[in-house]
Amino acid sequence: MRSWSQKIVDNKSFQNTIIILILINAVLIGLETYPNVYQQYGDLLQVLDLVILLIFTIEIALKLIASHPTRDFFKDGWNVFDFLIVAFSYIFVGSTYVTVLRILRVLRLFRTISVIPSLRKLVNALLMTLPSLGTIMLLLGIVFYIFSVIGTVLYGSVSPEFFGTIQHTALTLFQMITLESWASGVMRPVMEEAPYSWIYFVSFILAGSFVVLNLFVGVIVNNFEKVESMESDDEDDLKEEISSLRQEIQELKDLVKK
Repeated sequence: MRSWSQKIVDNKSFQNTIIILILINAVLIGLETYPNVYQQYGDLLQVLDLVILLIFTIEIALKLIASHPTRDFFKDGWNVFDFLIVAFSYIFVGSTYVTVLRILRVLRLFRTISVIPSLRKLVNALLMTLPSLGTIMLLLGIVFYIFSVIGTVLYGSVSPEFFGTIQHTALTLFQMITLESWASGVMRPVMEEAPYSWIYFVSFILAGSFVVLNLFVGVIVNNFEKVESMESDDEDDLKEEISSLRQEIQELKDLVKK
């Protein structure tokens, strides 16, 4: 039974089918947000959703059976994630809290992360970034605070709407760091009263957007390369183990013949 389950779970067609079902499930959940569609086909959509949930349950059961020992299934964080998503879906089936149910069902889309290797690598890289992210956020917070104080002191009376208090200035800087209408919406109106204010705005954009945010992107890219390198090393180790086992089996065969 375990061998049979392992063959199914490792089968590429089975994995592709699960991905397709996840995407179909996403479409069904999206259709339920249209009141007219839900009124006409609500029962059918719910039946299809339960069928897909049942298939997901069978998938989890096969993975549990294929794991040896069974507890090894829960050593993989992605397996635990899939198990919890399916389990919570069952908890809220038939729930009167329709909004909660729909939110939890749409969370099944996150399962695409666990079944698509490239997405899994990206998320692993993001998780590895968390320690460095704290340092980057601290640096960004320092930059924000310094420029918030400077902006409030220099332009609080010129444009109280944007720079009246430190809180208003920080919110304005947040808008600017997204590069959303920072020049036409914020800088140019202030420049009409303070012509040299462009120095302040350009300095913040350079420091906040082009330096700090690009630093964050650089850390993610670096960690993504590390994840690929680690997975490549694991594959090499596995190949070496297989080669060693084959050699040992051949030696045993030779001994038996002798």
